[in-house]
Amino acid sequence: MKRSAGATRTDILIGVVIAAAVGVAVYCLATMRPTGTRGSGLSTDFAYDIEKLAAFDPDLIMYDESAEPIATGFEKARAIAVDSAGRIYVAGDKAIKVFDNTGGLSETIAAAGEPRCLAVAADGLIYMGLGDHVEVYNSDTKRTSPWKSPGDSAVLTSIALSKEGDVFVADASNQIVIRYDKTGAQLNRIGEKDTERNVPGFVVPSAYFDVAVPRDGMLRVVNPGRLRVETYTFDGDFEFSWGKPSVGVEGFCGCCNPANIALLPNDDFVTCEKGLNRVKIYDHDGRFKGVVAGPRQLTPDLALDICQSPKQCRFGGFDVAADSKGTVYVLDTHKNMVRIFDPKEM
Repeated sequence: MKRSAGATRTDILIGVVIAAAVGVAVYCLATMRPTGTRGSGLSTDFAYDIEKLAAFDPDLIMYDESAEPIATGFEKARAIAVDSAGRIYVAGDKAIKVFDNTGGLSETIAAAGEPRCLAVAADGLIYMGLGDHVEVYNSDTKRTSPWKSPGDSAVLTSIALSKEGDVFVADASNQIVIRYDKTGAQLNRIGEKDTERNVPGFVVPSAYFDVAVPRDGMLRVVNPGRLRVETYTFDGDFEFSWGKPSVGVEGFCGCCNPANIALLPNDDFVTCEKGLNRVKIYDHDGRFKGVVAGPRQLTPDLALDICQSPKQCRFGGFDVAADSKGTVYVLDTHKNMVRIFDPKEM
């Protein structure tokens, strides 16, 4: 794989936060005791039980794969987004590729480096996280002025847009979410540990740190090291969280999950886990509803695993997006293709 400044910063990120992540990993290991009486309930025959974890009650599976996968042509696909017209945007290598809703390639936007994240606004503006800064492309895919970097150590991993025009950018290296206005001016920082404000602080053991903005006007941020999704006001006040550590289908397992999230039209959440690859649905309040796809469908050629350390979980996280009809698009970063799932007919 080609290395870039962004990749180097990611290496620094892993080194900086690994000490904090060790505590989380120890906790997860403790919850996965082999006695079968507490924690995850895994028996001593771990391989046998992980096979069970990869299978789901058929009644929990809410989606069917509804189309042939879209081959992106990238050597390294990283992120996916869908616009209001159903066009699919995939970031990878040193470009963004735009596919129509039939999977045909309609446009390729060259980038100056390796984009790690992107978002598409209703007005057609494309926001790209390029290493340590954001770049914006207009509806004619012409680059506007790049935004000022929040710092040389920044590793930008997610961008979310509010209907009011706020742009939220997750910086995994500094474990913070930065709020910008639409011109790129920094408004405030969200998530720095503050006991007086009851802000717990983010634990980001690897370069997976995602944000989303539902219609309720509050920010959702994945706190991967704590295995949960947290809710903040735009001013940075912590409101509540949901999610729990568990290898069971209703929870999140490994050292740091979910890797990525997306919003359905009704503001239900779609979550992607790495390690034991699972794509699941939770309602707006974080109650588990069902499964889009599991590891045996998503990665049948890979050995089943629950990554228990930042090193194991450093790569392999899938990304996810959803359109206005409720179709779920899973970016398979193993085979560099887009998998398409639609709700089952009831």
